[in-house]
Amino acid sequence: MSRAYRVGWATALWPLPTRFAGNSASSTGALLAAVLLFLTSSGPASAQSGECRGDQKPRQVAELLFGRNIGDRLGVTQARWASFVDREISPRFPDGLTVLDAKGQWRDQARNTIVHEPSKVVEIILPGKDDDLERLNQIAAAYKNRFRQQSVGIVMRGACVSF
Repeated sequence: MSRAYRVGWATALWPLPTRFAGNSASSTGALLAAVLLFLTSSGPASAQSGECRGDQKPRQVAELLFGRNIGDRLGVTQARWASFVDREISPRFPDGLTVLDAKGQWRDQARNTIVHEPSKVVEIILPGKDDDLERLNQIAAAYKNRFRQQSVGIVMRGACVSF
């Protein structure tokens, strides 16, 4: 089974694919050196406690991406959005969140066109509970159901956080 590791800005899989394995001593030595460098400069793709400095703590940050059009027109007004945040997002993550206005873009496969729409991005520093992802999925499902959306993007990343 392969595991993902972060190396700088790239993600690599371990074990290395067989195309990197060679039969000569020089390729074996080069592979060994690469593996040692890889292992000393990487770790699992989640936030690493050794990377945070000072009072910062490793946490997961979720970004939720919400399109506001229903069909070809704006269907999620500011008032409807505020109601959704109050009823669906804030009760699940009461410690706080950030909402940003955005301009989204996606490919409509059925029409083979690029669609632009007003969007919202919600950023939540997750509390680290076992059900964090479940609560994010519940928010996405509620939005898709209420506003007849095809999808809600969920992006997870590690971060060093302090308040």
